[in-house]
Amino acid sequence: MAVVEVQGLSYTYPGADSPALKDISFQVEAGQLLAVIGANGAGKSSLCLALAGLIPTLFHGQMQGAVTVCGLDTRQHHPGQFAGRVGLVLQNPANQLSGMRYTVYEEVAFGLENLGTPRQEMPARIENALQQVGLAGLGERSPYTLSGGQQQRLALASILAMQPNVLVLDEPTAMLDPQGSQALFTIIYKLARAGTTVIIAEHHLEWIASFADRVIALAEGSLFLDGAPGEVLSSPRLLQAGIGWLRYTRAAHLGQDRGVWPVNRALPVTLNQAVKGFQTAQLYLPGQEQDHADPD
Repeated sequence: MAVVEVQGLSYTYPGADSPALKDISFQVEAGQLLAVIGANGAGKSSLCLALAGLIPTLFHGQMQGAVTVCGLDTRQHHPGQFAGRVGLVLQNPANQLSGMRYTVYEEVAFGLENLGTPRQEMPARIENALQQVGLAGLGERSPYTLSGGQQQRLALASILAMQPNVLVLDEPTAMLDPQGSQALFTIIYKLARAGTTVIIAEHHLEWIASFADRVIALAEGSLFLDGAPGEVLSSPRLLQAGIGWLRYTRAAHLGQDRGVWPVNRALPVTLNQAVKGFQTAQLYLPGQEQDHADPD
């Protein structure tokens, strides 16, 4: 069953000459981890705001089409009605932290208080959220003594504590190191497997290749690719859109011309796929034994 339905979505910001989003349509099933990719200015952030119910109500502008999330039409429901159903994590935690709480624990409690969560339920939900993002034991710290990466994880914990049905993340790894990025993707992957629908706008394609169930690609506000990670991330159309390929994909593409990548094998998007493909090619190079089994 589709939890998110986008039909013919176009949106133009007030005073803008051209639309930020152009006739976009797609659906997202419950428990799916969908990645949104695109070059800067492609429309990723605008799409995230639309999915969170903030466009068009808070940003005004001109919108055509429809966005329905958890059964709520974003044109007919106030953003506050999406709270608790849809959680939005922004790229910069400074734009998300309340600035009204003195400790990490209180910051996570802030959203629960606004939802009217029973007080007796709060401690367990807060501690669980902090544990999930690796901030356990920091509950008494001030949010503003944390590093940028820790603040980003705190922003995520504040959303996770509210247990939304749909989680929308707008480039959440921008302030994280590789270890922190992997930890975040592991968290959201587990959430998706447990039934949370996750939509993440992200420019680090390597994490997307390893964790996403599905990828959509945007260019100049339009959706031009939609499919499995291996299909989308190896498409030549990414090069035309200024997104580029992963290094594994580039290496295999060069290998095809030099006879070290099987011409009938799909281009890889992960290290494991690349290793297997090059190993297979070595088995069948001229002068090599021909009776080896394909390691795949």
